[in-house]
Amino acid sequence: MQIYRLPALSDNYIFLLHDAKRNIAAVVDPGEPYPVLRQLRQLGAELVAIFNTHHHGDHVGANADLLREFPYAIVYGGAEDRGRIPGQTVFLRGGDRVTFSDRSGEVLFVPGHTHGHIAYYFAAERSSDPGDLFCGDTLFSGGCGRLREGTPAQMVDSLTQFRVLPDNTRVWCAHEYTLSNLKFAVTIEPSNLNLQSRFAEVWAMRERSEATIPSTIEIEKQTNPFLRWDVRAIQDAVNSRDAVQTFAALRKQRDLFLAIVFSR
Repeated sequence: MQIYRLPALSDNYIFLLHDAKRNIAAVVDPGEPYPVLRQLRQLGAELVAIFNTHHHGDHVGANADLLREFPYAIVYGGAEDRGRIPGQTVFLRGGDRVTFSDRSGEVLFVPGHTHGHIAYYFAAERSSDPGDLFCGDTLFSGGCGRLREGTPAQMVDSLTQFRVLPDNTRVWCAHEYTLSNLKFAVTIEPSNLNLQSRFAEVWAMRERSEATIPSTIEIEKQTNPFLRWDVRAIQDAVNSRDAVQTFAALRKQRDLFLAIVFSR
């Protein structure tokens, strides 16, 4: 299974999965149709599946257009999103499994950003190979999604499911937010040498207009404050020792940081 990262809209990524042997494809969170259709034409592949993580328009906006071109494609989404994802025919819950090509994926129920959000984790067949996590807007490189419909406790539970995945798991986040996220992260944990190195690396990548996705679980555990709520330096920064309260304070500060940046 080969994964193509397709830039879309202003800062989204769509992920196209390709089985070269059978020349079939699946797509994760198609926000607009044109990048997907262009890649499918280049590959000469047939779209057989759409994997949606949640119902927001920048993740499902192309469903209807893609179904007009490929009417037999199966549309997957969370059971809690019933009625909110165009064309959805499969309603998934945590612990369910999906398959594409030679890979089997586990469905993770990860509410917080929305109440019905799911993620898809395709484990590697060999421990030396990386698995692949398609996490939508729950986890970003250096950050996490805003709490649009969920609670801090739900998001901590959701992110905990990601923290226990193998370190070499590739994290396919749905937005190019890494530099902005790390600008905030270094204000919270300025003494984190891994974070300083990652920040410098990402800054240089974005100066060259390079994508920072995929990340890895290992990188995120070392540098992402929203996976580090139990680190003393971060707890001290928000004056809390409770996991959920620490996370909630971080999320509140991040939202304020965004408001200040965009008000300039």
